Amino acid sequence: MASLNLTESRIRELPLGSGIWRDQQVKGLLVICHATTKTYSVQGDVRRNGRHVRTVRVKIDRVDRIGLREARNKARELMSQIQSGIDPTAKQEASTITVAEALEVHLGERTFRKATVDSYRYNVDHYLARIRNRPIVDLSRPMVRDIYEKLRTNSGQTTATGVMRVLRAIINTAMRMDITITDNPVCALRLPMPPDRRVDALDLMEWWELTEELPPIRRDLHRAMMLTGARRSSILNLKRADVDLGRRILRFTHMKTGGQMLFPMGDFLTAMVEERMRADLPLNNPWLWPSPVSGIGCTTEPKEKRRGLPSPHEYRHHARTLFIAAGVPYAESALLLGQRLPGASGGYVHAEHLVEHLRPHAQALETKILAARVGGLILPPADDLSDEEDGDDAEAA
Repeated sequence: MASLNLTESRIRELPLGSGIWRDQQVKGLLVICHATTKTYSVQGDVRRNGRHVRTVRVKIDRVDRIGLREARNKARELMSQIQSGIDPTAKQEASTITVAEALEVHLGERTFRKATVDSYRYNVDHYLARIRNRPIVDLSRPMVRDIYEKLRTNSGQTTATGVMRVLRAIINTAMRMDITITDNPVCALRLPMPPDRRVDALDLMEWWELTEELPPIRRDLHRAMMLTGARRSSILNLKRADVDLGRRILRFTHMKTGGQMLFPMGDFLTAMVEERMRADLPLNNPWLWPSPVSGIGCTTEPKEKRRGLPSPHEYRHHARTLFIAAGVPYAESALLLGQRLPGASGGYVHAEHLVEHLRPHAQALETKILAARVGGLILPPADDLSDEEDGDDAEAA
């Protein structure tokens, strides 16, 4: 194998059939003179962990199709791979990971709430049963669009959008695992954004009177939702063991952000919860909001919307609005609502260490509400004031 400082003119002068010529400027670059053509190639040794694996030769192109400069650039790229232990000639195996297998990987990557896991599995097993065991690499855009359109027709836009978000998340996980999956067909769909939530105006004096008409447990539950602004799952899953009357703290264990939250109770809420626990003691029920007609023994869903009372999420809107009216700073009100603070510094803030700092702000909300039940206060209609985590998950249904 002869060595030569290659130039365009010298390559043209090389006789056909003269064999292999190595470039002196770029390591591994060859000009091979065959009987009828001349081609650029790269040759190098693949080494892994200091051991020689194999010598590979990769054809770049014919010399009459590309110039020497382009051939040298491509040779440098290929030699970089070879010297990194990558064999450019090795064929990639076809991906066989299925939708069901990718789902298990996705759910195992981080800790999800049980309700989220159940939702993912139901969407895959029920709505995506047709492709559940198919390799993701075989899913095409027309196939995914056909599933989406059928779901829209049979189950409605909301369900169809949710299922496609689940599928998109699963395929994204598979793409991180397998480089042979190069496209996510769900991304070609134009999925509608969730509609902005709008909460109607609320007369707090009238609201207080409406809660007085409820059974005692329901009455106290609605007032607790207003006084804490807690999420539905957080407030409904409270147990008696989660109440620390000595420290005047509620311990929320079902948090969307993970972990638990210690909520400092104001004076009225403390007295109300204490009386509730005393009155319910004969029931021997572990839940803070017991229900004799519920299958699990606790209230599962406040259903007083028809009576003009807010939903659990609407209570969060009202609480956020009242925090502002009570002069509570943004950071403190966000922490009391169980929301993450934005930015890098927000990750350094641990609300469980700030219980006593947050207590005056929780009391300010309570004082505002209790004053309004006497003097009257109408909260104006509110757009979606919640942070992103209160909306739909981008990779979930």
